Amino acid sequence: MTPTPVPLPESYRLLNHGPTVLVSSAHGSQRNVMAAAWSMPVDFDPPKVAVVIDRSTFSRELIDASGEFVLAVPTRAIADKVVAAGSQSGRDCPEGDKFDALALATLPASKVAAPLPTGCIGWLECRVIDEPHIQRTYDLFLGEVVAAWADPAVYSDGRWHFESGGDALRSLHYIAGGAFFSTGEAFDAKE
Repeated sequence: MTPTPVPLPESYRLLNHGPTVLVSSAHGSQRNVMAAAWSMPVDFDPPKVAVVIDRSTFSRELIDASGEFVLAVPTRAIADKVVAAGSQSGRDCPEGDKFDALALATLPASKVAAPLPTGCIGWLECRVIDEPHIQRTYDLFLGEVVAAWADPAVYSDGRWHFESGGDALRSLHYIAGGAFFSTGEAFDAKE
């Protein structure tokens, strides 16, 4: 599968259904991946996103150093890897790399050093918009989306169409207590 480029003004559509995301980061020879349930689009032009990244995480250390990150939309097919990515620290991985520890392959990003995790259906390459007060006080990071990609099996013409990808390609949504659900059946609503 080769990701299809998503026009930047439409990149918010990759997140607007509230999925759990993988946050990919890299600085120098180090890289890491973590799960995050708190992310969202915040602007259209230029496109911006927000994500909470706790100050105690290895990912936060790498993002602070590099000033960039990737938000990736994982699928039901890799739910176990998403839980593991959110449950262990990259500092504690015996392999020294959480991607390797989770056997999670990557693709190169086009604009940032952080890799694109495979097993995902959407990727947003982001550069940090430096807001020291909200980063320090709320662990909230704003990022300008500089490139966006989607899996054409479930995203085309500016819309998700999960029914064409089967259950394995549905996005994950965390509802607390270790419980998730995946995106359900699409329907049209009338005015």
